[in-house]
Amino acid sequence: MKHFGTLALLFFLILSSSCKEKNRKVYKPQSLGAINTVAVVMESHLWESEVGDKVREHFASPIVGMPWEEPLFSIDYMPQRVFTGTTRHRRAVLFVSLDSLNVAHIKTDLYATPQKIAVIKGTDRQELIDNIEQNANQIIASFRNTEIAEAQERFKRSLNKDKALEEKFGIKLNFPSLFKVGKQEDNFVWIDMEIPKGTMNIIAYEMPGNSFETDSTFVMDIVRMRDSIGERYIPGPDIPDRVTYMITEKAFAPYVFAATIGDKKAAEVRGIWEVKGYPMAGPFLTYIINDKENNRKMVLEGFTFAPATNKRDYMFELEAIMKTVRFN
Repeated sequence: MKHFGTLALLFFLILSSSCKEKNRKVYKPQSLGAINTVAVVMESHLWESEVGDKVREHFASPIVGMPWEEPLFSIDYMPQRVFTGTTRHRRAVLFVSLDSLNVAHIKTDLYATPQKIAVIKGTDRQELIDNIEQNANQIIASFRNTEIAEAQERFKRSLNKDKALEEKFGIKLNFPSLFKVGKQEDNFVWIDMEIPKGTMNIIAYEMPGNSFETDSTFVMDIVRMRDSIGERYIPGPDIPDRVTYMITEKAFAPYVFAATIGDKKAAEVRGIWEVKGYPMAGPFLTYIINDKENNRKMVLEGFTFAPATNKRDYMFELEAIMKTVRFN
């Protein structure tokens, strides 16, 4: 019996130790990397071939709705031998290699957190190209979602506590304390932040719930809405004998996509704004949110004024802010 009791105690201690090991969290370092930057890991003979061309075609493609071409991601290329140590802690990684396997998948938090590593393998170059072509959209969406979440975490460190949006529209946004509420009207709130050479801006207003009911005129109706809001609330420079205000650029129609924001269906609109009667322009991103509970369309728009400056990262931050919207 004494021997049996000793064995039982030993079994209990082993079981207890095993449970502790399972419950112990494995520490992973904080991921590294600039926002909207992807580390591309592959051998140089692939990077300099049509495989690298296919990567650049998708991951460095021009963003729609920008005044000039800017890439979707900045790409940091590195050969496999460099992908060691802290280099493995990059937040967004695309790993491409020849292998006996033909696979494409995304790994989460493999070496650091948050982290997405997209792995593409193939037995020859054509299989690699096919896998990139077939999986690029899913990988890009995963990278962008991670980057949006990272941007939102960064500006959570110092949030503006102004309640103008909540009091006027019953919505909340997380935006950095450097943004200030600059204008409030009956159906309009304008928040902006100074940046080098210009400003980042967010505006909010409501439209009736039955707006945009005709699909055939949807884009024209959006342009008409933006132009009327610009005329009423967003003046341009004070020029003698001229009336200047923000409008939608006339040369190109904006791009429209289906979206979900604040757990509600929405239209995402990307395009270029300009000032009527004055040479000023820049990109805008608008969300027209279907708020059925309040019988309205809630409109959030971010736009940037920054002459002769790349605007991708400014617009990305505005997108990250608007995607924090919550409805009371």
